[in-house]
Amino acid sequence: MTDTAIAADTRDLLSKFDPLIAERQALLDTGVRDPFSIVMDQVLSPTRAIIKGKETILLGTYNYMGMTFDPDVVAAGKKALDEFGAGTTGSRVLNGTYQGHREVEDALKEFYGTSSAMVFSTGYQANLGVISTLAGRGDYVVLDADSHASIYDGCFLGDAEIVRFRHNSVEDLDKRLGRLPADALKLVVLEGVYSMLGDIAPLPDMVAAVRKHPNCMVLVDEAHGMGFFGPNGRGVYEEQGVEKDVDFVVGTFSKSVGTVGGFCVSNHPKFEIMRLVCRPYVFTASLPPSVVATAATSIRKLMHAGEKRAHLWKNSKRLHQGLTDLGFTLGTKTPQSAIIAVILTDQAQAVAIWQTLLELGLYVNMARPPATPAGTFLLRCSLCADHSDEQVEQIIGMFKVAGKATGAIA
Repeated sequence: MTDTAIAADTRDLLSKFDPLIAERQALLDTGVRDPFSIVMDQVLSPTRAIIKGKETILLGTYNYMGMTFDPDVVAAGKKALDEFGAGTTGSRVLNGTYQGHREVEDALKEFYGTSSAMVFSTGYQANLGVISTLAGRGDYVVLDADSHASIYDGCFLGDAEIVRFRHNSVEDLDKRLGRLPADALKLVVLEGVYSMLGDIAPLPDMVAAVRKHPNCMVLVDEAHGMGFFGPNGRGVYEEQGVEKDVDFVVGTFSKSVGTVGGFCVSNHPKFEIMRLVCRPYVFTASLPPSVVATAATSIRKLMHAGEKRAHLWKNSKRLHQGLTDLGFTLGTKTPQSAIIAVILTDQAQAVAIWQTLLELGLYVNMARPPATPAGTFLLRCSLCADHSDEQVEQIIGMFKVAGKATGAIA
């Protein structure tokens, strides 16, 4: 289309986004940087990077266990790159299954103690594929209202009926299930850790409520719980003792594992048929050999990462206490995970403190609707097991300076 044609036609398929475009431009016109276009010029470690020429502490990467620079993980990736090349150029069901893909699935089965493991190219695709394949037209997906976008999109792709219950409300979950036809098939989707506020689900009570109703299966997304929770690092469902009551566990490699990819594990005897009927698995190129090699190595090391988990919990408790003492409003009253959300009054305040922190040498995530609940603006801190005690104290000090400079705290 020519420039003249574009100018003449002021309304097109992108016009629906005009209000957001105007809001974003108005924000940038105030002189702040775009919180959603940060470029890391150099990454020095799991906790440090160079941004705009300045060394910066990373507190918004989801690199919970610090595995991105683990020497064994990096070496495994380099070896696979040399031996198998840059990519597979094919789907898992055609030419895209290499030795490494089987090895990472074996590592997952060992890590989770399950009979089956299925690896996807991203964590998003894992939810998209598993949910859409399990629950189709005429079935119901019952989910927490604050569920991740990939969970909602899995419902849409499968054309299942969506039933939402109030966030972390066992009573509302029970009530919603009770209203559904008894003979209908239902998939209840829960998350171990909810990524915006960092709160965890009361899985024992929820699973007990689900089991009161017929024809229900349970899927738990442990994207933000893997590595951190439970004696084996499997997630909140292990920590809370409901392993035998969960049918499917979905997770990702892009958090604690330190690379990219997604997966689902299960003990269901028919699970392997998913490889032939799950469209986001069948019709997507498989992960590069170097990626699955790093993932397999990382997963096997996470089996023995008790000291790392303990230090990550220490970091979470210290940062939560420090920010609370400063007067910030946090997403949870107590530290529940490696995520600590700092709640701000509006977008202007959130962006102001975000930019001040960045100028001080601290990177955090700024989050706003629709990623957060309506009207909620926050800074999301994700701690790493590699953050030192000294770095955590530095972070608290930076929040003190930024909070006072922007009026977020007295």
